[in-house]
Amino acid sequence: MSCSHWSTRHDDPRSMQSRSPACCKGHWSGLNIAAMVIGFIIFPPLGLIVLFWTLAGHPIQALPGAIQRKWNDYIGGKKQMPTSNNNNVVFQEYQQTQYDRINELKEEIRSRAERFATFRSDAKRRKDQEEFDAFMSSAPVNDKDE
Repeated sequence: MSCSHWSTRHDDPRSMQSRSPACCKGHWSGLNIAAMVIGFIIFPPLGLIVLFWTLAGHPIQALPGAIQRKWNDYIGGKKQMPTSNNNNVVFQEYQQTQYDRINELKEEIRSRAERFATFRSDAKRRKDQEEFDAFMSSAPVNDKDE
């Protein structure tokens, strides 16, 4: 496809309409072109994604947000407790107890991590205090009266 039928004459009625013919539509900014070239150099499928995004007429700045929304939609659905079409009450109770047990373990791990972080900061403070005390006891006193 070529864009050679793009009119540049000012007296041509077609020039008063959209300046971009059907084959060259898209949001062709310097940033989009640079992102596409860099995408092809780094990872060719990434360059294709940028190319199709540009051909769709979107600015490259909107691409990360769109990817993040799609990713959250994909991942967000997996974080919910799966609903079962099974009407077995005993199985559903068992499943719920397992989910509760997992949540308790996660909370315990979070709690231990917080306690360890507190322990490390206290240990660092004690070590710093020991170094400071050693420095103060070995440093000669500077008398300004002499």
